[in-house]
Amino acid sequence: MSSDSESDAPFNVSETLIPFRDIKPVDNSSVSFDGILDNPLVLKEDLKDGCGGQLWPAGMVLAKYLLRRHHSDFSGKTIVELGAGGGLVGLAVARGCTVGPSPIYITDQQPMLPLMETNIELNDLSSTVAAAVLDWGAPLPDCIPAHPAIILAADCVYFEPAFPLLITTLKDLLGPESVCYFCFKRRRRADLRFIKMAKKAFDIEEVHDDPDVDIYRRENLFLYAIRSKSCKRDSRERD
Repeated sequence: MSSDSESDAPFNVSETLIPFRDIKPVDNSSVSFDGILDNPLVLKEDLKDGCGGQLWPAGMVLAKYLLRRHHSDFSGKTIVELGAGGGLVGLAVARGCTVGPSPIYITDQQPMLPLMETNIELNDLSSTVAAAVLDWGAPLPDCIPAHPAIILAADCVYFEPAFPLLITTLKDLLGPESVCYFCFKRRRRADLRFIKMAKKAFDIEEVHDDPDVDIYRRENLFLYAIRSKSCKRDSRERD
């Protein structure tokens, strides 16, 4: 039988199963992505409520890629970030890409909500970005747009028991015209299980149009575009 502390852990799985990561002190970081942002983001980092409370490599890679390659592509599109932690990727897109009129939804579990809201306020982006609670595997909250055009996910592959829950949420979100930009750092052999699961459920293509791809792949960082299999099927039918 699980103890009370275990039953309160994310996904009702003991926190002892989560790989240990060094705890950084609470601090604010300024991030410009090597000068791409003229007005850098200010992000509070705080790990007291979960490992998503600090900046991780895949988030930096994904945000920089989107700012370089998709800075003018997202106008008029609905955007949802999964496992946002402090909201790095969604906030970077809001600051450096052409977006709107719909808000960008940055989402995570309830313990991350105050940090997401703090970072929205620190960057004066409350008119562009909204924070929401979204638990993987659970029904989508009413505020989240059905089948958003763009889904963002960085550093979401680190906790193996959550893999099927993440797959379920991606199935719920991905519509025929949706694309998920998904970046992760492979830390363990088990992380490859997620990609194998995802390839069975979705159409997955590795992103190659990033000038930094060879650099971060040497650090076991990978960036993918994930689409519904029905998207490819519908395309063949139109042809």
